[in-house]
Amino acid sequence: MKKYLIIFIIILAVLLRFNQLSSLPALNADEAAVGYNAYSLLQTGKDEHGNSWPIHFQSFNDYKPGLYFYIVMPFVSILGLNEWAVRIPGAALGVATVFVIWLLVRELFPQKKWLPEVAALFLAISPWHLHFSRGGWEVNATTFFITLGAWSFIKSSRNPKYLWTSIVAFVASLYTYHAARIVAPLLVGGLLIYYRRTLFSRPNFRSILIAGVVAILLLAPLAKDLIGPAGISRASGVGLFADLGPYNKTNQQRGEHTNSSNISAKLLHNKFVNYGLAFAANYGKHFSGDFLFISGDEIQRNKVPEFGQMYLLDLVFLIVGIVAIFKNPKGWLPILIWLAVAPVAAALTFQSPHSLRAQNMVVPMVIISGYGAVRVFRALGRWGKLGKLGVLAIVPFMLWDFSRYLHEYYLHMAKTYGYSSQYGVKELVSFVQENEGKYQNVVITNRYDQPYILFLFYSEYPPAKFQKEHALTSRDKFGFSTVEHFGKYIFEEISPWDKTRTKHANSLITGNSSEIPDGTNIIKKIYFPSGDIAFKVVAN
Repeated sequence: MKKYLIIFIIILAVLLRFNQLSSLPALNADEAAVGYNAYSLLQTGKDEHGNSWPIHFQSFNDYKPGLYFYIVMPFVSILGLNEWAVRIPGAALGVATVFVIWLLVRELFPQKKWLPEVAALFLAISPWHLHFSRGGWEVNATTFFITLGAWSFIKSSRNPKYLWTSIVAFVASLYTYHAARIVAPLLVGGLLIYYRRTLFSRPNFRSILIAGVVAILLLAPLAKDLIGPAGISRASGVGLFADLGPYNKTNQQRGEHTNSSNISAKLLHNKFVNYGLAFAANYGKHFSGDFLFISGDEIQRNKVPEFGQMYLLDLVFLIVGIVAIFKNPKGWLPILIWLAVAPVAAALTFQSPHSLRAQNMVVPMVIISGYGAVRVFRALGRWGKLGKLGVLAIVPFMLWDFSRYLHEYYLHMAKTYGYSSQYGVKELVSFVQENEGKYQNVVITNRYDQPYILFLFYSEYPPAKFQKEHALTSRDKFGFSTVEHFGKYIFEEISPWDKTRTKHANSLITGNSSEIPDGTNIIKKIYFPSGDIAFKVVAN
């Protein structure tokens, strides 16, 4: 029975992740960067900026960890440069994570009936996990590698041969996403402490020592690469210390003392204290009810309208699960360690709470929630008719909330967040390609995130040509750069309109609704799914 149940859960996970995968949501700039750089490697052996087989891809000067790019390469080679090629690996790894969490819970709690299946089901339908499984998100691959690493590490305490799977998986996570470089070592350290008696016993110590040496060797290229720009670019852009708020607050607090240089002012008001408080506040936000159950991430690209990261009933299940764990904590410390370290990387940035950087947090959360659900339904099973009424109340509510999520995702998300999901660009590129031969230049608004990479992606612009004719701008305040022109394409603000049309004679000019006034020679309007105008195209 349980074998058939996990098969059903896997099928459900596949359907939820692959349905309309190529079109919902629209491809964003980061996904386009993954696909185009994979395409560039296949064509030239170099990334878009001419770097040969990099560990980190320079991209928008944010130096993305490169493993997911290489995973995407064979799909681009077979399927061509399109949304399917970029997203199939992520969706497949999302499904694989559902299976691995089943293995993980079975390994940790062999005596807890139904918990592995419930945990797998909860991950299969999780808003948090589903959202990032349906796109070319490197973080989703990282969550798979961390989950695989945790399962095989725990299994290696009984069978040392699984240690090698664990090493490869954890190392792969570090090559895939920035946040893993903090979360994975913390998790491994916690598991080493928890399983120290077994792993460091005389028969296993030699295997642990060899495994450690292998891990160091595998990570050596990464460590070398981090010495360069890849090591500081992300921290300088979104790292907590890039936020000057706590630093300025320190100066303000000291200035309120009669003598700002005295020892008490320095001990009570300093960068260590204020940045530490900022970190603690960021960390705590990832456990807030609003983030988890009501509104979710503040960044529209990372969320579904009217939804948190989890379902409403998960609040009840989590409370029940946590209470039950603290009454009988045997075997739960690995999951609690994971839950504790999961938001650390996200809390070290000044954009918190952040569902993308803390996505691995979903694994311990759904396991605890699943445990709470099992406890609730078992308790109801002992309450006779009253318990049956409870089940009849809970199950329909769960189905309603799940249906509400699907409704918001498939019907409302594109209409509500059309701007952040970059709808309309694919249609724009197609129209521009059909008409650009009539004009000297094509001018595109830069109001939407990194438009150049989407033009490269959808036009399949020759990478060798692009490498020779483009340049990255200097970094903005978040540490990102962009490309302002290549070929006959120019990406800039279309404002003021009179200045733009004078500057770019004999050009095809595309701007948003506010940049281009009505009454001009508009030859094409492109719309968001909501019906609002995304682009106006003018023959100048």
